[in-house]
Amino acid sequence: MAGAREALQATERAMVNAAAAEGEVRGTLTIGVIPTVTAIDIPAVLAEFHAIHPAVRVRLRGGGSEQFVNDIRAGQLDVAFLGLAECTPPQGIAFRELSHEILVAALPTNHHLARRKRLKLEELADETFVDFPSGSAGRAQGDLAFEAAGLQRDVAFEAMTTDLIIGLIRNELAVGLLSVHVVPDDPGVVAVQLVDGPRRVEYLAWNEFNPSPAIRAFLKMVTERCA
Repeated sequence: MAGAREALQATERAMVNAAAAEGEVRGTLTIGVIPTVTAIDIPAVLAEFHAIHPAVRVRLRGGGSEQFVNDIRAGQLDVAFLGLAECTPPQGIAFRELSHEILVAALPTNHHLARRKRLKLEELADETFVDFPSGSAGRAQGDLAFEAAGLQRDVAFEAMTTDLIIGLIRNELAVGLLSVHVVPDDPGVVAVQLVDGPRRVEYLAWNEFNPSPAIRAFLKMVTERCA
């Protein structure tokens, strides 16, 4: 069975390469997207890519950066948009940096620090936090920043989506550390700059070993958009 599957894949790859030689990009493109991508408009990119390369079947997967990195290494994912702490770039795969930013403190509007222009992490050390699950790349950004500052924090709430995180903050159950771009224009939530906040980098990542024509075309388009 394994031999037959490999033979079929080799035949499909040969057909894709033959079409690419004649100027038509075909095949399948599987893309991983974390829930906090802010460097690029994912729906707009996918629409443009489909318009240019309608013969490519695009598959979209949601998940976390750490799993996407493993899947790219294993050949189970073609490309992925990642968000990682500045000090922990992807390992073992090719990548391109898309953006850098310092996360902000997301606070309930009625919080006693909500009217401040800037804060330090030490001023939030006694607060109850909501963050992404322990062990995830999204959570590591805050954990590493507090560790570097010699501080501890109480993460009582863990959530997989920014909507739930924002909802908990809005209802005055916790504070959070988020990209300013995902904090909504919401009367119940305020974003305050952090002097020593977590530094986050967004990446476009892929396996550089013999990328398919579809992967190369997608990388080219994203690079041109970001430029």
